[in-house]
Amino acid sequence: MKRIAIIEIEISSPVDNLCDYTFNFYWQNQHLNPQSMVPHQRTGSYTYQDLVEVLEKGGDIRIIGDVGARFAYNMGVDVKHFGGTGEQKPTGRVFIDGDIGAEAGMGMVNGILYTSGTIKEPMGNIIEVKSHIDGYRKFRSITDIMCNGLKDDVLIQNSLNETENTMTIGDGLLRGTIGARMDCSGTINIEHDAYNGTGLLMRRGIVNIEGNAGLNTASRLDGGTVIVRGKADEFAGAYMKAGRLVVNNAKGYAGAGMTGGFIYSKKKLSIGSPATPAKRNSEDSAMLRRVLGIGRLEAMLYHKYEVGPDEDEYETVHMRDGSMIKRKI
Repeated sequence: MKRIAIIEIEISSPVDNLCDYTFNFYWQNQHLNPQSMVPHQRTGSYTYQDLVEVLEKGGDIRIIGDVGARFAYNMGVDVKHFGGTGEQKPTGRVFIDGDIGAEAGMGMVNGILYTSGTIKEPMGNIIEVKSHIDGYRKFRSITDIMCNGLKDDVLIQNSLNETENTMTIGDGLLRGTIGARMDCSGTINIEHDAYNGTGLLMRRGIVNIEGNAGLNTASRLDGGTVIVRGKADEFAGAYMKAGRLVVNNAKGYAGAGMTGGFIYSKKKLSIGSPATPAKRNSEDSAMLRRVLGIGRLEAMLYHKYEVGPDEDEYETVHMRDGSMIKRKI
């Protein structure tokens, strides 16, 4: 890809939400005008939108100074909110001469981050590979590596079995949105805890978490399988569209707003509408035995939840004692 000229910007204090591709630059009900200038610039007069547009065209950005939280949010996504496809798109590289704040690369699917410093945990859907540029550490999207390969890169501390397309993450770093928008076959094994949003908008593949998971695990899952061997925090399976979430247990209400897919839990869950308990079948048991490596008897301990019937498929019947029941039409 032919790269356009580099934008270079120097900032005197960390700035949040730089290179954020999504939410129309909204964060916690605060409207960040895309056309407003990035604050604390020592040189230049670049806007938030200028940085995103350069990356979308495959250009490079160099930021001199530390950057704040939520850096490169959903970088490399052709965002549906802006009329895009929701798929990956080619994107450029960012060089940070300094440190990067927490939640960097959440939902990131393409592009490359270079930093001369550190990235604060929790980080997003990114993983370190060997850098060929002196003085910089290099990070790529986990989704990008799973679906497009390592190419000439080498993972640091972690590993990828390219024959089976299985990534093993055992560096102990806390990450969120792992496998975001993944649409290819393969397995990501996390040997420790995960942060929020694992499997966000994932369509294919498996993410297996040996420890616990954070909020919104499998939120908006659109296929594939997310496995949590420990406990998931609140809002697990919220707004699921398809796929399977397998957990040992989950806090709060699971499955709220889901429109499809299935949730399996070893412990009985509190569920939010329209999720409802469902009967397991032989295919469910076979799937659980396969993905969890368990026996037939243990698979029988799992509870199954799915989207309940539409409200208009039932009618309200008034009983003589004054009570009401729902009867299927």
